[in-house]
Amino acid sequence: MSIPNEALQKLMQEIEARAILSQQQLQIVKGQIGAKQRDIRLLQLTSRELDTLPESTKVYEGVGKMFVLEELPVVQGRLENEKKSIEGDIKDLEKKFRYFETTFEKAQDNLNQILNQGR
Repeated sequence: MSIPNEALQKLMQEIEARAILSQQQLQIVKGQIGAKQRDIRLLQLTSRELDTLPESTKVYEGVGKMFVLEELPVVQGRLENEKKSIEGDIKDLEKKFRYFETTFEKAQDNLNQILNQGR
């Protein structure tokens, strides 16, 4: 069974467009994962520094253009919650990454199959 050249060309263009879009999305998601990992490292460093302070230390937290006095355990709890939230975001981004990776690989396989049929 032979597919007309015009239909074959249109199909190849659609598959190629899907592959390019998936590849672009892969790069975007990879950048987002890197940014989230940097945020986690920053939170870990901040938490580690706060752990070295005595419990009675006054801690100020930046809120807009001002600073607010907070209890040390409150700040540490907020940092831990923020870290867990970011770790959840990373898991979601990794799922997205796998999806786009699979889509890209399938598009590449489809293109290879079409090209091999033409031989």
